[in-house]
Amino acid sequence: MRALGRLLLLLLVARVAGERGAPHDALACSQGLACRLLDTDVLCGTEPPGPGHGLSLSGLWLEPALRCAGPTACSPCLEARLGLALPPGSSGQPRRPSPSGIPRAQDGGEGEQWSPVDGAASSQPNITTLLLLSGHTYTSSRCVAVEVQAPLAPSLPGRPLGWVTFRCFEAPLGSELHVTAYTNSHGRQRLSQWQRVPDCSWPEAQAAVPQCQVPRLHISPGPKEVVVEVQGAAVGHSYTLRLYHNQSHSTSGPGRAVTASSPMNYSLPADEVLPCLCLQVWPETQDSLRATLCPFSHDTEAWERLWARSQLVLHAVGQVLTCSLSAPCDLPAELVPCWQPVPAGPCQALPGLQQPNVGQGPQDFGGLRPHPNLCVQVWSNGRVQLIQCLRDRALPGRPDDLLLLEPGGNTSLCVLEQGACMPLASFTSTGAGHPGLLERELRRDVAAGQCRQIWHTENSTGVVLWACPLHKYLRARWALAWMGVLLGASCLLLLLLLKKEDVKGWLKSLRAGYGSEGPLQGRRALLVHAVEPAAERAACALMAALRPLGLAVVAAPGGGSGVATWGPLPWLHAQHHRALCDGDTIILLLTPAAVAATHEWDARAGAGGPSPGPSHGAGPDEAPTVAPCEVFAAALSCAMPALVVGSGHYVVARLEASVPVVPPALQTAPAFALPSETGAFLRALAGPRQRRGWWPEPYVVAVAEGLQRAVGE
Repeated sequence: MRALGRLLLLLLVARVAGERGAPHDALACSQGLACRLLDTDVLCGTEPPGPGHGLSLSGLWLEPALRCAGPTACSPCLEARLGLALPPGSSGQPRRPSPSGIPRAQDGGEGEQWSPVDGAASSQPNITTLLLLSGHTYTSSRCVAVEVQAPLAPSLPGRPLGWVTFRCFEAPLGSELHVTAYTNSHGRQRLSQWQRVPDCSWPEAQAAVPQCQVPRLHISPGPKEVVVEVQGAAVGHSYTLRLYHNQSHSTSGPGRAVTASSPMNYSLPADEVLPCLCLQVWPETQDSLRATLCPFSHDTEAWERLWARSQLVLHAVGQVLTCSLSAPCDLPAELVPCWQPVPAGPCQALPGLQQPNVGQGPQDFGGLRPHPNLCVQVWSNGRVQLIQCLRDRALPGRPDDLLLLEPGGNTSLCVLEQGACMPLASFTSTGAGHPGLLERELRRDVAAGQCRQIWHTENSTGVVLWACPLHKYLRARWALAWMGVLLGASCLLLLLLLKKEDVKGWLKSLRAGYGSEGPLQGRRALLVHAVEPAAERAACALMAALRPLGLAVVAAPGGGSGVATWGPLPWLHAQHHRALCDGDTIILLLTPAAVAATHEWDARAGAGGPSPGPSHGAGPDEAPTVAPCEVFAAALSCAMPALVVGSGHYVVARLEASVPVVPPALQTAPAFALPSETGAFLRALAGPRQRRGWWPEPYVVAVAEGLQRAVGE
């Protein structure tokens, strides 16, 4: 029984030894050489016996290849090609070695697998060499033994004899393979080379390697959501879709994973789309390849959404200013400290303190000390995306401090202002005045330590920034300015006291309204016009416009019981006589018909003819009958004697649109063109007593517009 067990054990070991290695390994050699695989899975580290006098290695080349069990069931590998040559100093016929640990094939026996297959080995003297090839990755290793025979023919040492190709060493996609080849010849020459196995970007692997057959992702953006579609996936297979933020600091975690069967669509809200959002999809198989897509890295709306969610925080810890920029994604930005003396004004960048944003932790600026005027800007794509200031914090310094720059190794000082560094000799604190007025005082403050140093470089050649108080130099100027303001106010008050009456009248005119008591309250006027439609419309408009001033206006010719009882001419003479006796104003309104009547009256007066109309003493029973067109001429008979002697208050008003000039007979009275001279006309109606201190401007527009509408109808 023991003998039978030993026999079975030997058979099992022999079977396992026969099944070792890859059954699909292939070996090929060039013409003139014979080669065979002795073992496809030799224990790595086995050394061939030596020294011997075999062939030497002249080169090692590695090429990518595929080992396929079917059209779509291939695995990547590397094909090794070895160049062989006759070693230097070789002579005679070397013996054929039989290395320990490597099975020796019997000449002409069944174990021989020579390539090329040409039957038995040649009887010509030859050289036999044993080659050992090893392939190592980070996780596995494999070694094979190859025997090569070359005919012993006259040949120069070192001359190439041919090549041997082994196909092949398998390795995972994208991994690195270390291939080593050595022989049993004298010196045990070794050749070694690193080669990376192609990944799925290799065109031959995309359709043949199962791990490279992954689905594709298609993105369809919309106004409210983004649809992610998995394309090219096998029907019925399950796939995993992962959404994550691609960040260098890796604070977002594994992201969100969704598992579904193909075909599948996933809707993502537009508010969650950021530039660093990436998607991965892979089939639910072991060691499957993942398709990764980051489609929003150049999306403008995604960047705007990211900046809106970003936050810049300044920390004034002790005497050092630091800042931290937090955002859901990495921000390719630059942090720029700047000086902003005026809120919402321009911010002057501090030289030598700009630095790129690194991660989301606190960043300092080389010992920059806090000050109320210091701010930090975040620049990206050529513009300021974020800004944060220290203005509202309780820090040493004043908002009106002046920022001075002292170049390294130089005693000169300049002021950082309006995007430039202005020398103290040209600087004026208020933008006016004598340049260099504060140069000596500021230099003295820097030397005496009254200015606060907010930044300096560690080496002695760097620049230094000083914040110097400026308020103490402006106190005297402010005192002079206040004295000037008080002096001006005193002069203005004195002027108002001297012009008290005029000021009162002006204020009263401004407060005057149509519903209040007018400035001409109690005054009366007689408006004389011709009998024609244009004159009647103008008279009505003028009476309506003068009524808010408190002026009582009677138009002639008019209507009422007096006209009906006395007749037009006696009533006109009675009204004229009353106006002269009471000191009322008599307004002569000139229209084309009135001008014609004036010329007719002037012609009759020059010819010595009787003037139309009765005398002033005519009673109602003595009133003659006169045509209506002669009413204005009759009024002239009453007015002309008074105008000649200068008695009575007469005012001539002409409609400038239809009457260009005043007739000569009426040029002795003050005349005004309406509506352009409405202001002067109203002052003439007010008379000399009320003219002082009265401002007719609030009524000018209303009177002028009323006349304009009446004339235009």
